[in-house]
Amino acid sequence: MSGIPIGISTCLLGQEVRHDGGHKHSRFCTQILAKHFDFRPVCPEMAAGLGVPRPAIHIRDIDGELRLIESKGSADHTEAMDHVIRAVVPTLGDLRGYILMAKSPSCGMERIKVHNAEGQMVHREGRGLFAAALMQAYPLLPVEEEGRLHDDALRENFIERVFAYDDWQQNVAANLTAKALIEFHTRHKFQLLAHNEPLYRQLGPMLSNLKEQPLETVAQRYIEGFMTAMTCKVSRGAHVNAMQHLMGYLREAIGDADRQVLVEQIEAYHRGELPLIVPMTLLRMAQRREPVDYVELQHYLSPYPDELGLRNRV
Repeated sequence: MSGIPIGISTCLLGQEVRHDGGHKHSRFCTQILAKHFDFRPVCPEMAAGLGVPRPAIHIRDIDGELRLIESKGSADHTEAMDHVIRAVVPTLGDLRGYILMAKSPSCGMERIKVHNAEGQMVHREGRGLFAAALMQAYPLLPVEEEGRLHDDALRENFIERVFAYDDWQQNVAANLTAKALIEFHTRHKFQLLAHNEPLYRQLGPMLSNLKEQPLETVAQRYIEGFMTAMTCKVSRGAHVNAMQHLMGYLREAIGDADRQVLVEQIEAYHRGELPLIVPMTLLRMAQRREPVDYVELQHYLSPYPDELGLRNRV
């Protein structure tokens, strides 16, 4: 099987496409994520014909319009970038996620410097022109900056979203039926509960009567709410709540002594003394001992490959 298709800034793969002729090689991407993802590299500045090496560029706000201009000159590359955006962004609809290069006036996801017409910085609330177009075209697409992936919680959240979005694209969007939509919701119930309980309680009833509105309308509303919920980082308390709910389904598989151990491990996790993988492993062992069909369906138990080791650090 091929990996999950993920867009990525070309410099993160070690290719020397930066304005200074360098790169920003991410070993996490090339040595770990590459085992599961098929990366599709894009360097908008190279595609715009700016070459290597090239003058540094930045964003200027000129009469309310964002322009891409050389930082030590007046050469304007906005039209070339717009051409790249029009040509490339429509080809990215099959992606399940995107990893961008931080601080880039083309690829930066947030906190990008914006300058005035004279080249003086006025704020740091901009977004790279290519990144902005990408996120506007695909608002459900999981997008993250490489630098933020060094944060354990942000990294885990992004990768969990990628695998959930891939499930949606493969098993619901590719052939939308009421059955596929309901089965997707069933698989991801405990993830929703952990990420955002209020949205979890809204999305379930949305599927209770699928004949009142066109299925396409309901599915679009559902996935918008689902991906919004999944962007929320899960607190320890929310994980504890979800695991306690799971324990209820596994009560026949867990004896009194094992239940006490599991409760103690969940409480230790809640206090920050253990990573999530410890109580989660005990829950998975109980499920394997006496499988419960409903629990077996839950992606919450294994939302991504174990070898990524993400739950060892949250």
